[in-house]
Amino acid sequence: MGAATDDIGVVLSALGDAYEQLDEVNATRLEDVLFAPVQAAYGRAKRTHTGFADRYGLPHRTFATPAPGAPSRGVKGFLDLAVEAVQRADAGLASLQDSMRPVEVGDAELRAGMAEVRRQLDQVSRHARQFMREVGR
Repeated sequence: MGAATDDIGVVLSALGDAYEQLDEVNATRLEDVLFAPVQAAYGRAKRTHTGFADRYGLPHRTFATPAPGAPSRGVKGFLDLAVEAVQRADAGLASLQDSMRPVEVGDAELRAGMAEVRRQLDQVSRHARQFMREVGR
């Protein structure tokens, strides 16, 4: 769960870097279509991780925000980075769900949290590709 949350942090950072390079209209679209659902998924992932740690007496983890990327990547480069990180996060969560470890632990809140994060990230890659086609940078 922690690794997936780190990947979602990478997505947020990349989207923030892309946002900085866009005009106001496209930046607002990026915020509505991509940033908002990823931000919600990040918050849910952190709450799920912290809640699990609290319930089992495990230490809390701090999730660092990645450093800004080089502006030379351009909007497309940042969106490509975001898509790759979304795919890593989803694959990690899917692997954890498929492992049945959350079921063995018997933690319904953990299972629900993972499912919700995956649901929130579900359309991000598709929306990022569509956004790039429309912006054309």
